[in-house]
Amino acid sequence: MSSTSVSRNPVRLVLAAVVVVALAVVGYFAFNSQQRAPDATFTLLSGQKVSTADLKGKVYLVNFWATNCDTCMQEMPSMVSTYNRFKDQGLEFVAVAMNYDAPMYVANYAQTRKLPFKVAMDDGTAAKQFGNVQLTPTTFVIDRNGKILKRYVGEPQFAELDKLLEKALATT
Repeated sequence: MSSTSVSRNPVRLVLAAVVVVALAVVGYFAFNSQQRAPDATFTLLSGQKVSTADLKGKVYLVNFWATNCDTCMQEMPSMVSTYNRFKDQGLEFVAVAMNYDAPMYVANYAQTRKLPFKVAMDDGTAAKQFGNVQLTPTTFVIDRNGKILKRYVGEPQFAELDKLLEKALATT
């Protein structure tokens, strides 16, 4: 059957339109349901636990990183700068070291670089909950309602990240 015969048959055209709309609706809900931050708990270097539920109502970043990741080390000073620029507006930040990273290296890096935000060690659970994160760095921008606004794999474009954070922090 050629495409011209489909367009000449109004019943088939209506059925095709209904299928397209149905797929769009299903895709919309499937996509949006995946856009929520998962229920995850992070164990900070201090031993304190922080969950995504604790962060609800705040704009926050979750950055999966590793001390043996060159790009992570390259982006970290910019992450610190971003956090310092927006923390007074309410930005929270959790840097989550991957489960293969040695806790001693993570603690040493956080201490010697005076990382100003929360640093957590993952046992692999948080990475799985955030969509099976395997590549570092991977950063999630999450709004006050727990919606993931953006996922960056690799170093973010910081000018774009700044605009996204400004908009999210301005929204109450």
